[in-house]
Amino acid sequence: MKILVIQQKMIGDVLTSSVLFEALRERYPKAQLDYLINSHTFPVVEHNPFIDNFIFFTPEAEKSKIALWNFAKSVKKEKYDVVIDVYSKLSSNLITALSGAKTKISYHKPYSTFIYHHNIKRRNQTDEACGLAIINRLQLLEPLDIYITAARPKIYLTSEELETSKQFLISNGVSLDKPLIMISVLGSGPNKTYPFEYMAQVIDQIVATTDGQILFNYIPKQEADAQAIFKLCKLETQNHIYLNLFGKSLREFLALTAHCHALIGNEGGAVNMAKALNIKTFTIFSTWIDKDTWNIFEMENVNESVHLKDYKPELYKGKREKDMKPHAMELYHKFIPDLFYDKLNRFLKMFRS
Repeated sequence: MKILVIQQKMIGDVLTSSVLFEALRERYPKAQLDYLINSHTFPVVEHNPFIDNFIFFTPEAEKSKIALWNFAKSVKKEKYDVVIDVYSKLSSNLITALSGAKTKISYHKPYSTFIYHHNIKRRNQTDEACGLAIINRLQLLEPLDIYITAARPKIYLTSEELETSKQFLISNGVSLDKPLIMISVLGSGPNKTYPFEYMAQVIDQIVATTDGQILFNYIPKQEADAQAIFKLCKLETQNHIYLNLFGKSLREFLALTAHCHALIGNEGGAVNMAKALNIKTFTIFSTWIDKDTWNIFEMENVNESVHLKDYKPELYKGKREKDMKPHAMELYHKFIPDLFYDKLNRFLKMFRS
């Protein structure tokens, strides 16, 4: 049996959808299990022992209808028996439709139901700690007689990667015996990034409470923004920040994060990766992102999160979070750190040096 799982685009989505493979391997131990993803997301699933092959969705296929058609035909040649389309967008609809698979599974959408043999309706709420993002993915396995109610994404680092990152930290003056906290200072875009001046205040509070060492999560092209947040911090706080100590690749970031006591900051891929490394997290959600879906494995003193809706629910009365996207920046300025300092301080108590 050959099974293909499709999950394009974002790192957090690719990591979250990887939970399907361990369950598939248990149910079908001899099956070939392949994962169709964008190449930039590969580092979070590299070395996953339950995935046999990776198929990379090319930039050309994203931009050109002809290239997409040719890409879909190349997938068809693999003769998959089962296709699980987690992405469930037009490009993956086409890939699945042309695949020739005898079993096609995806989420229910009125315009694409004719393509799939099984159209799964997403749940809107759950009592499970793993969260809706996990629950709704696991539902896609039910047509294959796989029924599980919880699963945790995992990232697989090699012993060499861990040792190299450890020595890198030590050689740059970091003490692994003192609190080490990674800050997700920037989101994937302006409307997913906590205002710089507010983030600086949060970092000030972290240092004042823990006397810890601070790393910033950013990529080289974001250096100017990271520098701007650094300069907004108090001078005493700046002395605790290792601004130029960061992973130059996603795997390097993961290896550094594995040595941290916590990751704190903007919701996004970095938070999901930290959770997959069993690192404690405190997440600041964007004002237009649905917290109920993405606050996976939220537990007190382990993984905690805050959303403007938690403190000012009247702003969201009769509206869904995604309806607020055009007003994200205006709402962000109402999301002052004072609203959640009590919760943050309780979380930080365990890291006091």
